Amino acid sequence: MPSNTDDKGNSYESGSLSLPGAVAMGTGVMIGAGIFALTGQMAEQAGGLFPLAFLSAAVVTAFSAYSYVKMSDAHPSAGGIAMHLKKCYGEGTITAGCSLLMYFSMVINESLVARTFGAYTLQLFDAPQDSWLVPALGVGLLLLAFAVNLMGNQWIGGMSMVTAVIKIGGIALFAGIGLWLSGGSFAPVTSAKEASLTGFLAATALGILAYKGFTTITNDGDELVEPKKNVSLAIVISIGICVATYALVALAVAGSLSLDEIVAAKDYVLAEAARPALGEAAVYFTVGLAIVATISGVIASVFAVSRMLAMLTQMELVPHRHFGMPGDVQKHTLVYTVVLAIVLTIFFDLSRIAALGAFFYLVMDIAMHWGIFRSLREEIGASGPVLLTAIGLDLVVLGALIAVKGAADPWLLAIGAAGFLLIFGGERWFLGWKHGESAAAETTS
Repeated sequence: MPSNTDDKGNSYESGSLSLPGAVAMGTGVMIGAGIFALTGQMAEQAGGLFPLAFLSAAVVTAFSAYSYVKMSDAHPSAGGIAMHLKKCYGEGTITAGCSLLMYFSMVINESLVARTFGAYTLQLFDAPQDSWLVPALGVGLLLLAFAVNLMGNQWIGGMSMVTAVIKIGGIALFAGIGLWLSGGSFAPVTSAKEASLTGFLAATALGILAYKGFTTITNDGDELVEPKKNVSLAIVISIGICVATYALVALAVAGSLSLDEIVAAKDYVLAEAARPALGEAAVYFTVGLAIVATISGVIASVFAVSRMLAMLTQMELVPHRHFGMPGDVQKHTLVYTVVLAIVLTIFFDLSRIAALGAFFYLVMDIAMHWGIFRSLREEIGASGPVLLTAIGLDLVVLGALIAVKGAADPWLLAIGAAGFLLIFGGERWFLGWKHGESAAAETTS
């Protein structure tokens, strides 16, 4: 297997991921976050229309994916999104800051899935959902993901394929039984609790997190077999699988629980939905699926995110310190990624984690579309109207999410604003310092 090692100590194994492995990795991240972590959060915002919010999020994601497919066809690369932003904006503050927005949104997603793992696992025991065991179990999962990622690409790809088959098959079974037992009656979808347009659009913004796992495929880049063909194909297949899965499960949940019950059990809603029709045995089955889905999702995400940070390090867009650790830069970025996800898992609840991830991702996504429209659309053969539509859709759902969360949790907006200032302010200072150092070195030589 050819291995490319750059002068920064990063090692990329060209052709080490197959097309099925990439699809399994993408669906692994998406299904881990989407169904188990976000269904209840979206119902809280969209009311009885939450199944439709999954579909509207799929429409926004389809327009968004267009940019990534076009860029990946033209420029496949390990650490893909960072390299794509560089093509759009050069090696400056916008590229570095937006790349870090994507990085942090993915780390936030890992902590979201890790806490979801804890919430579902506690359904097997008589423990309150506000127990310290939820973050403790999440931290344990992140440490497991760290250990598995040390084993290499092929092991991760093979494991992702096995777990993808288990969870997609299991979730399809859950959805099929739920739909059959409900007799096609979806009373909560037309609940008396009316959803506002703003609430529905905010739920759509959260729903985008259920699909954004496709971006992990772009971060695998030239580690795929035949990347110019397979990156875009893996993205399309992954999104298609998830759209069908989410639609079936959302309708099954809506047919099993009232809206109030869905919102009350929002952190473990699939387990609760299995209880009325099928009893405790179905709860154990659903919790088992959630455990498999969240474990595989975190492992796949850590794999992709740590490589993205390694690419940013290689591009000298972020500072890096070894802190005495052995191994190459990818091992170090793996450590940083897991440690940051652990901190978020301990200190933030699911609702805040999901909203922060959506804020960061949507701003980065808008920057990506605009950069391609402004600089690269002719080079890569992208449609200007499609790119502008993608920007418009992102702005609408982002504005709705800001409005809803600003009214309910203004501190969250303050935390998000502080995050943006730290990321872009820190990058502007770092890049200015680095350029000053380079100029001083050239002068003395």
